Amino acid sequence: MVIAIVSDTHLPRGARRLPDRLLSEARRADLIVHAGDFVALSVLRELESLGDVIAVHGNVDEQAVRARLPETVSFEAEGARLGVIHDAGTAPGRLARMRARFPQHDAVVFGHSHMPLRERADDAFQIFNPGSPTERRRAPRRTMGIARVNAGKVCFELVTLG
Repeated sequence: MVIAIVSDTHLPRGARRLPDRLLSEARRADLIVHAGDFVALSVLRELESLGDVIAVHGNVDEQAVRARLPETVSFEAEGARLGVIHDAGTAPGRLARMRARFPQHDAVVFGHSHMPLRERADDAFQIFNPGSPTERRRAPRRTMGIARVNAGKVCFELVTLG
């Protein structure tokens, strides 16, 4: 199973739009996961036009997005259990904090910082932040993620967008 992972799209904003590569990856994926901060419901609808979407709301999402999406969500994919949350908190202790909050999960996807991150615990539990495809802030590049899930194993890949 292939999952396109995105967060912090922060749209609409000026002439910005979702990058072509993101749209292409999302169309090819079996599932699209968004870890919050769409801002507008129109962005969620655009992603839904490309495929099945699992998403949470973020801290800057308009009320229509917040009313439609939960703060956290869990789902199963090919024998793996994944959680999604927008804000995983500060960097110190983040891996342990997410492990405690999602104890029966194999991985947690989050956003908020716009900084891509892939971290693994000794027991193979993982956390992954895909960065932002539209607003890199302090990150060196605009990014998204791809997860490949097979027989209960999750492999995350960071995709740099042009």
